Amino acid sequence: MAEGITEKITEKTFFSALLKAVKNNKLVTGAVIYLVLVIVVSMCAPILPISGPNEGKLINSLTPPSFITGDGSGFLFGTDMFGRDILSRIIYGARTSLSIALLSTALSMAIGTILGMVAGYIRSMDMLISRIVDVQLAFPPIVLAIVIVAALGSPSAAKLVVVMTIRGWVGYTRIVRSLVLTLRESLLIESSRCIGCSKARIIFIHLLPNVISSAVAVAIIQIPQFIIQEASLSFMGLGIPISQPSWGGMLQQGQQVIYAAWWPIVFPAIAISSIVFAGIIVGNKVSSHFERA
Repeated sequence: MAEGITEKITEKTFFSALLKAVKNNKLVTGAVIYLVLVIVVSMCAPILPISGPNEGKLINSLTPPSFITGDGSGFLFGTDMFGRDILSRIIYGARTSLSIALLSTALSMAIGTILGMVAGYIRSMDMLISRIVDVQLAFPPIVLAIVIVAALGSPSAAKLVVVMTIRGWVGYTRIVRSLVLTLRESLLIESSRCIGCSKARIIFIHLLPNVISSAVAVAIIQIPQFIIQEASLSFMGLGIPISQPSWGGMLQQGQQVIYAAWWPIVFPAIAISSIVFAGIIVGNKVSSHFERA
């Protein structure tokens, strides 16, 4: 039975699961296309015919969106209180928010997967790692993030990645540990032990390929969560410095003038909501695919 589980999981890869999830599902297909489009546009921001994210004139302060007024001002989404183009800041903010979310997810997955395999296979380490996980889960995510940011000092993108990585590795560790506890009794692992394979070789050569698919499925769901966390911390002034465009920072600035102009806060909110919604659609579909496999 365990041997069959090992073979079945090994055959699954992220790309094949994603393709199967997208096939014949228009909602998931649209979500994937939207995510790819956002990533491509944000990467190409420097060569797009838009102004810089921090370029603006006070004379253009709080200019309404041109698609509403039809005055041909050139500011499709309007301007903020400093006269900066909101569309430009949303595009550049996508670079910031997505980069932080993707890097934090990659680090969380790497750390959590390794610790999960160690905890599941090496019994002497299981108690220590499991207790660390339990202690961390006892703290609410936002409270833990605030404490870590306060301890690290002035906010920056690098510190924000550290904060979200510290908070994010736990989920991978719990899932991977449970998988390894089953796989460690399989015929493949028993045979590897019998021929004298080291623990490191068994963990990284035999166990890792069998748990990486589940870790990737968790990562796809975690990316939207990290986008929300970055926006929340930046909104509270604990994330990205205000001089660097980010969706959370735009919300924080937009709420200061919400009674005078709605567009500085509405369009960043739509950007965050849409990217998170699309990410959750894809993540849930891929995750359910692995559960049925």
